[in-house]
Order: sequence, then C-alpha cells, then structure tokens
Amino acid sequence: MIPKDKQTNYKPAEDREKDLKLALLRIQKGRTRTGESKVTIAAVAREAGVSTALIHNHYPRIAEAIREVQGRSSRAMRDVKQQDLIAERKKSAAYRQEIEELRAKVANLASINEVLMDDNRVLKAKLNDPKIVELTSRKPHG
Repeated sequence: MIPKDKQTNYKPAEDREKDLKLALLRIQKGRTRTGESKVTIAAVAREAGVSTALIHNHYPRIAEAIREVQGRSSRAMRDVKQQDLIAERKKSAAYRQEIEELRAKVANLASINEVLMDDNRVLKAKLNDPKIVELTSRKPHG
C-alpha cells in the first residue's frame, strides 16, 4: 500500500477528460471552485487540479476546445490565415499585373523619348549651323 502523501492523483483518461470538460464549463458559467474567470489552459488545469502539460500532452481535444472558446482554435486560426493568404495572393497578382503594364508604358515612353531626343539634336544642329538651309517641300496643289 502506498502512503497517502505519496499517492498519485491517477485517474482513467475518460474520467480525467470528463473532469477537464467540467472544469471548462464551470469557468464558462462563472461557477469555479478556484475563482478562475478567464478561460485559459492554465485556468482549466488549475480548476481541474492538473498541470497544463497534462492538457497539452494528453488531451489535445480539450486544449482545442479551450482555444475555440478563446476564439483561437488552431482550425479557426488556420482558416483565417488561409483566407488572408488568398487575399494577399490576389493583391500580389494585381500588383504583378500593374508592374507589367507600367514596364510596358516605361518602354514605350523610353522609345518616344529617344525619338524626341534625336529630333532635338537635329533641330539644334540646324539652329547652330549656318550652312544648313531648310528646304521646303513642294506639295502638288490639288
């Protein structure tokens, strides 16, 4: 026989899970034995008289239920992150499209600029060189 002070608080997993669910409910209803008011894994552990590690390591469904109550369930968080990712991908695609359009405009403007710079060089040469005489083109009158 194990002395009373050396006995462990061992319970079958089903009973422990039931205790944890009840502890969660008591916190939610405001009827705790420990004065807990905020739903957290630590609060549920204290209310049930177990460690937080026990919940994390052996009762992942309870941990998930606690996170759901907190609005932080891994499934809900994953879904939110997935929606955020989809939105960011759409933005990224729109930005890539805009960049391509802007690059095409820049290339077109660069081409126009080269033509204008060449015309400018020719006109400056005409202004500065007295030997160059502008010829007027004769258009047939119709």
